[in-house]
Amino acid sequence: MDFHYSTLVVGKRDAIAYYFDTLISKDKLTEEIFEPLVAAEGSETVLQSGNLEEFRKEYFASVPYKFAENYHQIFWKLLNGYAVIIIDGIEKALCVNLGSIEKRSVSEPSTQTIIRGPKDSFTETMNTNISLIRRRIRNPNLCFEQYRVGQDTKTAVVVGYIKNITNEDLVQEVKSRIEKVNVVGLFDSGNIEEYLTDKSMTPFPLTFNTERPDNIAANLIEGKVAVLVDGSPFALSVPTVFTDFFISTEDYYQPFFMASFIRLIRYVSFMLSLLLPSLYVAISTYHHELIPTSLLISVQAQREGVPFPAVIEILLMELTFEVLREAGVRMPRAVGQTVSIVGALVIGQAAVEAGLVSSVLIIIVALTAIASFVSPIYNFSIATRILRFAFILMGALIGLYGVLLLVVIMVIHLTGLRSYGVPYLAPVAHLLLEDQKDVFVRMPVWDNITRPSYLKPKHTKKTTDQGNNTGPSQDKGNFS
Repeated sequence: MDFHYSTLVVGKRDAIAYYFDTLISKDKLTEEIFEPLVAAEGSETVLQSGNLEEFRKEYFASVPYKFAENYHQIFWKLLNGYAVIIIDGIEKALCVNLGSIEKRSVSEPSTQTIIRGPKDSFTETMNTNISLIRRRIRNPNLCFEQYRVGQDTKTAVVVGYIKNITNEDLVQEVKSRIEKVNVVGLFDSGNIEEYLTDKSMTPFPLTFNTERPDNIAANLIEGKVAVLVDGSPFALSVPTVFTDFFISTEDYYQPFFMASFIRLIRYVSFMLSLLLPSLYVAISTYHHELIPTSLLISVQAQREGVPFPAVIEILLMELTFEVLREAGVRMPRAVGQTVSIVGALVIGQAAVEAGLVSSVLIIIVALTAIASFVSPIYNFSIATRILRFAFILMGALIGLYGVLLLVVIMVIHLTGLRSYGVPYLAPVAHLLLEDQKDVFVRMPVWDNITRPSYLKPKHTKKTTDQGNNTGPSQDKGNFS
């Protein structure tokens, strides 16, 4: 349907041009192929010597081109937006790049929004994504190497790193894992993410994915490796550690004391989102003595008439909130957020009035849901939501002992995780004192001048010896 060919005469030789009209620009086809070939028609000197390179220089000097020597190369060029010209008596085919594919323009991030900072995000076009990174890192050592993955799709996968910073062993390990990927089709970075992780049997993400170019640029400067997939607006960064998911790029666009305060709120919100429902179940079921008497009387009065135990109450409401959250994501953007918020309010109020749940439980579930939205990285909040149900069940079975036991198991699990050989809890465990300036709080930029030591970068300092990097300016600004 979209595959076409045109017969031509080049000099005194018959020729034929093949192309997919859905992959090329028809205007370019006319201006850069047909018009030059029509001009060459009937000329006795064209291709008289059979030299295809001289013919190209004369008629296609300004057009991107490749030569193809076999059918495999010809098919590959056709599928990548080339027009292929085959001339009688010439062993090679001339492939002219006329690619024209509709692409989405650069827009604001949809999942990692910030108030202050750049507002651009990656798109589905590889060249656009690379340009967004190069605009931020004007370093000649910034390298991008391309691989083709997928038996049928032959999707471009690009590995990016800064040659004079990133550890060479890390780069080679990423390349090795990509080369071993054997799939039929690759359509998004999520398809290749599991192949790049050290251990898939964990709810915690072992690769960092983002749609923000400034995030990837910052990770590259730290000494990490970026992986971009053609057709995906999300880039990957490895290795990653647990604390990376509490850091937002906005932390570096505002004063350090504000960024540190907000970062601490994220850690507290993570603990609330993970443990608050299970603590409510455990205390209200087994440990009434931990509740002040006046509060206990109030809670029990509200629960009077509720037909379900606390664990059933909270599981019902948590599942309802998860359904509403998913519905809000899948519905059209104009109404999705309204449906999730209004739906939660209406269902919660109706459940309390019907005597199915207590009002205290609605407050607990609402606080948990709000706390889960604080995480700047969406897929990390999903891990928290999954584990929350396990903590609720343990709290219902053996109370606070079950919650504490599961916390210990989770910490042991986290200490056993690795991301490209880097401990997942670094730099907290193993404790690396020199890396503590940008973990729980962010120190001033002039005091945070070293790259994470667990990445083993070639150069540990982020600054040069030129200029003053020892603190803020002491100039009083006397202009008189």
